Amino acid sequence: MGLNVTSAYSGEVLEQLLVKATTGNQLVDGGHIRVEPNVTKKFSIPRLRAGNMLQKRKENPEITDSKGDFTVDEKYLEPKDFMAFTVFNPRAFERFWRPYQPKGNLVFAELPPEAQNAMLAEMAKVVDFELGGHFITGEYGTNDGEYFDGILTRISASSNVITFDSPAAITSTNILSVLKSVRNSIPKQLRGNVNLKIFMSVDDADLYDDVLTNQAHKGADYTDVNSERFKGIKIVPLAQWTKDVVVATVASSNIDSNFWAGVGYDDDAEVIQIDKLSNASELYFFKMLMKADTNIVFDEDIVLYDGRVSVGDE
Repeated sequence: MGLNVTSAYSGEVLEQLLVKATTGNQLVDGGHIRVEPNVTKKFSIPRLRAGNMLQKRKENPEITDSKGDFTVDEKYLEPKDFMAFTVFNPRAFERFWRPYQPKGNLVFAELPPEAQNAMLAEMAKVVDFELGGHFITGEYGTNDGEYFDGILTRISASSNVITFDSPAAITSTNILSVLKSVRNSIPKQLRGNVNLKIFMSVDDADLYDDVLTNQAHKGADYTDVNSERFKGIKIVPLAQWTKDVVVATVASSNIDSNFWAGVGYDDDAEVIQIDKLSNASELYFFKMLMKADTNIVFDEDIVLYDGRVSVGDE
């Protein structure tokens, strides 16, 4: 059942329902991923790369003097179908808040608009948070929870990203050297890009902040937070990012971003169907239909430090 009753209290309490705060979809809300809307089946991301072309001047160049080439290929976004669906009984509210008691005869009992709006808003918020996690670490499969491949899943599966030999779990002892190695591995032509970012988990970002604070005559004091940057590169801590994994690349909401997502429609996560489960039922349902997928564009422009301990290493 979609409504969990955990109290028998029937008196009047607050006039509003209290809801839990969440971080939402941080990749999208933070402008770290390009979102392509209205992708119902398949969307092509064309890639153009050119080789070196400069050479000595020739007065009468021929076809054999041609140097360099253009490489054109493409990657795809193929949004997968999934949904949010929950069933609840409006009469369950009678046990909690008197202002929200269903009105009218019991046969036609309905959830009052105030409670309905609160539940709809909470559902949209929770779905947005869940979706944010799948945008990062999602994996496509046949089971519930396996809706589409997330950005980190795509990066980990690519053989063309820049990686490291024998990376270790991130600790306060090695985090500075890890960030230094990541920065030194970023292709030099990307170093000055304003959208170059380093992604890491909140836990690892906290470690970095603590290390800076503990440096003698450097960093902020214990009452302040250090700047989320390393050698001028913006650090982006994400609540649903995997610990011990650091990624550096160009990421934004523009078309030059290395992170892309395709969705069915912009407002899929806000369009919620609500109705009785059946004509003879007292139960109601909330339902949302969605489509989404992610991909990376230029694998060779992504630096991946993956210090997760595999099963074989434990």
